[in-house]
Amino acid sequence: MIHLTTPLTYEKIKDLKPGDRVSLSGVIYTSRDAAHKRYMGMIEKGEPLPFDLKDATIYFAGPAPAAPGEVIGSCGPTTSYRMDAYSPTLLDHGLRAMIGKGKRNDEVIDAIKRNHGIYFAAIGGAGAVISSSIKKCDVIAFEDLGTEAVRRLEVENMPLVVAISCDGEDLYKIGRKKYLGVKENA
Repeated sequence: MIHLTTPLTYEKIKDLKPGDRVSLSGVIYTSRDAAHKRYMGMIEKGEPLPFDLKDATIYFAGPAPAAPGEVIGSCGPTTSYRMDAYSPTLLDHGLRAMIGKGKRNDEVIDAIKRNHGIYFAAIGGAGAVISSSIKKCDVIAFEDLGTEAVRRLEVENMPLVVAISCDGEDLYKIGRKKYLGVKENA
């Protein structure tokens, strides 16, 4: 297990490989497609985003409401391809890491390589487990979006897997080739 603390700089992530298990601590931000669409409008107008993108980490999630006495409700990852149209621009503006589930398109992978970013996979269906690593949650923007509002999370030992390394190695492609190779030889 590799322990990382945000903000994530290139120096912290440059040696990570697809399949590496990571324990992430620090500040991350939730954001889904509705918020990403608003970011694009803000960038076009030259307006500042709700948080500094430099070396930031966005978690593609829309958490459930917190039960009384809890910090947050279930907080599992959203399917990442929904953010593919927006991710290259955010990476070009300083975003370092993304957390979600599922593969990414070639444009996103090119932007990850170009900007020395990284993409982590969180376990889909494990939102309750993931939420136990969230120690603080504050809505910081777009409250009108409800569950899709942007939240600032403080996480401790959030379990993740490197899905796409900063040099563009893709666990989804590697795993598929390995599976098909084993299947063909069986």
